[in-house]
Amino acid sequence: MPDMVYSVAFETYAPTEERLSKYGAHYNNQPVAGTIARGDMFPYALKNDTAGYAQSASVVNPLPPLNAGELQEATRLYLINCGICHGTKLDGQGPLFTSGAFGVAPKNFMDNEVKKMPEGTMFHSVTYGKGQMGSYASQLSTKQRWMIIYYIKDKQKGTGGATSGTGTDSTGSAAKKPAGDSTAATMK
Repeated sequence: MPDMVYSVAFETYAPTEERLSKYGAHYNNQPVAGTIARGDMFPYALKNDTAGYAQSASVVNPLPPLNAGELQEATRLYLINCGICHGTKLDGQGPLFTSGAFGVAPKNFMDNEVKKMPEGTMFHSVTYGKGQMGSYASQLSTKQRWMIIYYIKDKQKGTGGATSGTGTDSTGSAAKKPAGDSTAATMK
């Protein structure tokens, strides 16, 4: 009981290692290596090298198909983090590129070559960066990055939600529906 009555006072923000080592305690205030926060996905294990990039082609998106709310969040994440360069229509014509700020065009996600790109390779590029694009690993969690990949692949398939006859392209100008295009269904 005397230790509780006359406890040793420690200053909250003072360095702790030397004080604790004097008592035989070893504490560095860091989580144990390999610790994953509750609710987080397993970390991405491939290295940022040519071998890791090649191996990423075999990685599949671990998320199940997104529900409407999750797809809306994925859309929001894409528009905030990716749309500025890659455009709202995934055509590589985002406002940052079209303004002339960058000389190199971002990937056109609607290009057939990119449509064939495996999900894991896209995730690897978002995680570590590729070409002029920097890494988004510090801005987006693992789950958020996979959600964006799901959104991109969904849009590439053309299943990214209902589209009306008119809309806006990446530059904000109105797109017109071609004459003679009728989307109205007739009921019998």
